[in-house]
Amino acid sequence: MLMLKPNCECCNADLPPDAENARICTFECTFCADCADGHFNGICPNCGGGFVPRPIRPAALLDRFPASQKRFLKPHEGCKAGATP
Repeated sequence: MLMLKPNCECCNADLPPDAENARICTFECTFCADCADGHFNGICPNCGGGFVPRPIRPAALLDRFPASQKRFLKPHEGCKAGATP
């Protein structure tokens, strides 16, 4: 099942389960649209794959299949490492 990570791995912006600006690659690396498009030009800095919009899990299923609470943050060139929204 798709892990819904709660934040952008680059700028640490919050990405709740219904975030329309969340982007993922094939390995579920998660970034906000600003970082995915602006900093990385649509190419994942971890695996080299492309980004797609992250699917939105229906709210009725979040109790049974919750989003992850673990935040992921990796230093990448051009990111505000450790920044908070």
